Amino acid sequence: MSREKPKTYTAEFRESAVKLANESDQSVAETAKGLGINVNTLHTWIAKYSRPTPSDKSVRTDDHLYEELKRLKKENARLTEERDLLKKAAGVLCQRSAVKYAWIQQHTDDFPVDVMCRFTGVSRSAYYDWLHRSETSCEKADSELKEVIKQAFSKSRATYGARRLKEVLFKQNQRVSRRRISRLMRETNLACKTKRKFKATTNSSHDLPVAENLLDRQFKAAKANQVYAGDITYVHTQEGWLYLAVVIDLYSRQVVGWSMAEHMRAKLVNDALIMAIWKRKPAKGLLWHTDRGSQYASESHRGLLKQHGFQQSMSRKGNCWDNAVSESFFHTLKTELINHVTYQTRAEAKQAIFEYIEVFYNRERLHSANGYLSPVDYELQQKAA
Repeated sequence: MSREKPKTYTAEFRESAVKLANESDQSVAETAKGLGINVNTLHTWIAKYSRPTPSDKSVRTDDHLYEELKRLKKENARLTEERDLLKKAAGVLCQRSAVKYAWIQQHTDDFPVDVMCRFTGVSRSAYYDWLHRSETSCEKADSELKEVIKQAFSKSRATYGARRLKEVLFKQNQRVSRRRISRLMRETNLACKTKRKFKATTNSSHDLPVAENLLDRQFKAAKANQVYAGDITYVHTQEGWLYLAVVIDLYSRQVVGWSMAEHMRAKLVNDALIMAIWKRKPAKGLLWHTDRGSQYASESHRGLLKQHGFQQSMSRKGNCWDNAVSESFFHTLKTELINHVTYQTRAEAKQAIFEYIEVFYNRERLHSANGYLSPVDYELQQKAA
C-alpha cells in the first residue's frame, strides 16, 4: 500500500488558523481538532505567526474620569439589556400568559425575572405560581425536548430548520416528527436566518477560449478527487469588496480549496485550485468545472490545468444551473453568515469565512446530499466502509 503524502497548507490557511486559535474561547487542542489538523502543528504555527501585543501605557488615573466611565458602562449595559430583551421577547408579547411564563423561564440566565415580567405584562407572583406547579408528563417531555432543540439550533448557528433538527435528534436516538419540532421552535422563538437573493460575479463577456460542458449537470461523483467545481463570489466590507473563490469536491461537497483577495483576477482562482491540489493530491484526469468567467478562461489558469493533467469543463453561457453546486454553496454561505453581519475590514471578513468553511461547513454542518452527514464525516464513513 502506498504511503499517503502529507498535507500541505497555504500561508493564508496557517495565518487564519493561528488567528482563530488566539481569539477563540476554546483551547488550542480543541481548535486544532475543529480544523482537522495536528495540535503540535498548530502550536508550531502559533509560535511562528503570533506577535506580542504592546501593553497600553496610557491608563487613566483621574478619579472623576474613572467614575464617569463606570457610570457610562452601567448605562450602556442597561440600554443593551433593554435592546436585547426587546429583540427576544417581541414574538411573545401578544401570546397567552402560559407562553410568556415559559419564555421567562427559558431566559432567566439572560435577564432578571422582575424585568422580564414587567416587560411582558405579567405578574411576578403569577409567574412563580406557574413555575412551582407540577408539570404534566407531556409538558415535561416538551420542556426537555426544547432544551435539546435549543442546543442543536445554537450549534447550527441558527441555520437548521425542522428537517435538519429532525436528523440531529434521530442521530441521538430520538424519533420526533417535524410538526412537533416546528411547534416547539415557535414556542421557544427559534427562527432560522432569512434568505436573500444574490447575483453572479464572474464576467463571461470575453474573447478567451471556453471549454465544452463536459460535466453536463452530473453532480454526483463516484469517489473523492474525481470532479471539482468552482466559482467566485463577493463580500461587502466597510473597507471595500472582498472576493472569494472556492473549489468543491462533488463527491462529498467538501470545500477543498479557497482563496480570498481584494481583486478577482486569475490569481484568485489559481490560488484556490492550488490549495486543493496541495491538500488533496488529485490524480491526472480530474474534471474541473466552472462558469465561463474570464479568470477560468485565462491563459495562466489553463496552463495550471494542463500542468496537472486536469480536464476543463464550463457551463453554458448565462446558465447558472450548470454550476448548481457552487451556486448552492454561496447561497448557503450568504444565507447563514455573510448577509447577517457588517464587516468593518476585509481581515475581519476573511477570518469569519475561514472559520465558517473549515470548522462549521466542512466538519459540522449536515448536508442533505450526504445523507445528513458533514462532508468530512461522509468521506470518513465511505472510506471505512
